[in-house]
Amino acid sequence: METFLIKALQLILSLSILVVVHELGHFLMVRLFKIRVEKFYLFFDAGFALFRYKPKKSHTEYGIGWLPLGGYVKIAGMIDESLDTDQMKKPAQPWEFRSKPAWQRLLVMVAGVVMNFLLALFIYSMVIFKWGDAYIPMNKTPLYFSEVSKKAGFQDKDIILAADGQRIERYDDVDIIRVIDAKEITVLRDGKEVSFTLPANFMNQVVATESVFADILPTVVDSLIPGYPAIEAGLQKGDSLVAINGTDAVPFTIFTSMLEQNKGKEVAVSFYRNDSLQTTNIIVNPEGKIGFTIRGGIQREVEHFTFMESFPAGIKYGVNKLSSYIRQMKLIFTKEGATSLGGFGTIGSIFPPIWDWRSFWLMTAFLSIILAFMNILPIPALDGGHVVFLLYEVITGRKPSERFLINAQYIGMLILISLLIFANGNDIYRFFFK
Repeated sequence: METFLIKALQLILSLSILVVVHELGHFLMVRLFKIRVEKFYLFFDAGFALFRYKPKKSHTEYGIGWLPLGGYVKIAGMIDESLDTDQMKKPAQPWEFRSKPAWQRLLVMVAGVVMNFLLALFIYSMVIFKWGDAYIPMNKTPLYFSEVSKKAGFQDKDIILAADGQRIERYDDVDIIRVIDAKEITVLRDGKEVSFTLPANFMNQVVATESVFADILPTVVDSLIPGYPAIEAGLQKGDSLVAINGTDAVPFTIFTSMLEQNKGKEVAVSFYRNDSLQTTNIIVNPEGKIGFTIRGGIQREVEHFTFMESFPAGIKYGVNKLSSYIRQMKLIFTKEGATSLGGFGTIGSIFPPIWDWRSFWLMTAFLSIILAFMNILPIPALDGGHVVFLLYEVITGRKPSERFLINAQYIGMLILISLLIFANGNDIYRFFFK
């Protein structure tokens, strides 16, 4: 329960920061063009609000809603998620959104996305300034691969040098996506450079099996924890665990994932001891653990930056994160990608089980990039949908009718609600049936 609460609090705090910053972008641009804002809310206030406040001589009500699915600014004279059509039937006023030139309305709509992206770059810069840029150098690190990766041509202890001729520098999510999305890979194997072609659908295969591509650590027992099943099963320090129920499980992350899938069940664990392959039966406890620690010792390199140097480093880091995320977006249009979509449960599970500020801010920055990218997609009801209609107006000189905009808003909200149900439905399915 404590772990759940810590993750939930991190998720709520992170999303609250991102929503407020996003809506603040719209708010500041609206005020710049002297457009009235009727409401500025964190979360939605359908029916009632937890908190509301309207300063004297102000046209804006500030508040916190009860439904934690985002937030909004209600801009006077704009067709948005509130679908306030009564206001649109009245004569246009000079302080309303609809009365302003198209270029001003366009800037209002992109301001939230820009603020989220700038926030991500700022957070990355400050994290790098305070903690440095720590990474595992890929060109010095032998990897241990999942079964899917081995079938694609990788071998345990390969050192990845390049993907499609571009050098791979780090063992992190950005460079790993570059590897699994590549056509040709170059590795250092037994002291020699070896190149081979990956299957065309390799990324899909990795996603479909819900496995990691590779791990930096094999599952070699370093110590045994008293009171756990591993001691009773006879495991010893130095044992190299390689399979569960006959299925390859060399990377440590694969091994622990397979234990999670067998909570409370008896499994056959295969391991090497003194070059002899042996097998023992172990009952996995209800937490998905058998009670051992592994050998570590991976050397990380850390680059430190001055305050001013941290900004270009943070910008580079953020841009790489965005490009990596865009690479992965094509998976949404595949069966494997669609089934891997997750909702609030998936997002919350990414946060660490203990409160670590560095991890919290890195996760918040990444979610800020995701929020910016998703919001600019050309879907009605999102900022990107409004941008498309405004660009049409700028190019053609003709404004879409209010009836068209209202219908588009309905369609967009239906799409978003459907995606929300589908993504969170995936979370529920994985929790109860996987």
